[in-house]
Amino acid sequence: MANRTSWTAVVLVILITPLCTVVAAAGEAPPTLALIGGQVVDGYGGAAIRNGVVLIAGERIVAVGSQSEITVPPGTPTISTEGMTVLPGLMDMHVHLMILGHADYRHWDTTYMPRFRDDIMPAAAKQLLLSGVTSVRDLGARLEDILPVRERIARGEIPGPRVFASGPFLQRAPYEEYEKEFRWGIAGAADARAKTQRLLDAGVDFIKLIDQDQLTDAEVEAIVETAHRAGKKVIAHGHREDEIRMGLKHGVDDFEHTGLATAPGYPEDILVALRKRNNTLYWCPTVEGLFLADYTARSFPERLDDPEWQRDLPADLARDIRASFGSVTNLDYFALTFRRLPTLQNKFRQLREAGVTLLVGTDSGIPGNFHTDSTWRELVKFVEFGMTPLEAISSATRWPARFLGKEHELGTLEVGALADRIAVRGDVLSEIALLKDVAVVVQ
Repeated sequence: MANRTSWTAVVLVILITPLCTVVAAAGEAPPTLALIGGQVVDGYGGAAIRNGVVLIAGERIVAVGSQSEITVPPGTPTISTEGMTVLPGLMDMHVHLMILGHADYRHWDTTYMPRFRDDIMPAAAKQLLLSGVTSVRDLGARLEDILPVRERIARGEIPGPRVFASGPFLQRAPYEEYEKEFRWGIAGAADARAKTQRLLDAGVDFIKLIDQDQLTDAEVEAIVETAHRAGKKVIAHGHREDEIRMGLKHGVDDFEHTGLATAPGYPEDILVALRKRNNTLYWCPTVEGLFLADYTARSFPERLDDPEWQRDLPADLARDIRASFGSVTNLDYFALTFRRLPTLQNKFRQLREAGVTLLVGTDSGIPGNFHTDSTWRELVKFVEFGMTPLEAISSATRWPARFLGKEHELGTLEVGALADRIAVRGDVLSEIALLKDVAVVVQ
């Protein structure tokens, strides 16, 4: 067990690696860490455990309950969580480790692509972990960058959340020539099948499909069938009506973004189709980044000077990111953003009422959406849009774990689960925004 506190003076981070798993002769592992006190939220949405105890042995949880129920063996290392809420580590289901909030994609990619793997992705991963995010879905990157970073984190060589990665986007064609390394164009069903298989053979965790309304039925069918045959899910954009219709027609598993631009809501035929798929379909609304643009441009431009998002970044990158925001309101990226804001709550409500499973995903890394504060802000929006704090937390814990096929291993505090958890000062069940101040991260 590595107790690494040097990264920050505020957050205690404990990394548990497979190398330090303890196995007892009798088949039972003696506890190697105990979190004692505070309230425990298990991720399932049930009542919190008061004066709780979470016992860890090696990588796994061996007991969860109240202090009156659980005896901590003498000599077990302990962390006091009195006055805190202990909950599963947060899972952000839509991040981009290769970007750090710069306002100009072309400049960023063409200038810094050689530094994605060794400088930029590790910095993004560390920021997310220190923010209480212990698992992420990375949805769009070069294979030669994201897969080595995923493995380095898994081996404990660099700090970061466990990474589940899609690798490059599949789409009709890259938007720009320089993007062809992380946007793979599709030309025919055979090509669709071959490129999907190439990603699967490389070891991606799922397939990311975008602009599927620009592909043929045969091409989308080939992608989805190839992925599903290998036991992998397909994630697709939901920006346009026909994107959603095409994805639903061919059995896409998850949609990203609250789309339709400035339209006030989803049309009835799509809602009918969603209701038919409800409990098998997932959706990441990714709303907070849109509100952050408005907040940064109009309410609090000083946010761009906050040293928190610059933490652990190479100085030249931090300077370039800050300089890219000459005027937020003038950026082409945000051309429709401010007009979309009034429509978002209704679309969120429609998705909830259709019964689809909403996941917390932030598009973290897009312009102005820094990895240091994207996830807790998305949870705040989920609550503002009508969820209870417990429901919102489940959207960042239990339900992402189910999507990933990691139920009872990630996303919940239960016996046998991996020991990913965080502790936050105060009662997040009454003030969800307290998640911005994570005190303890255990992974």
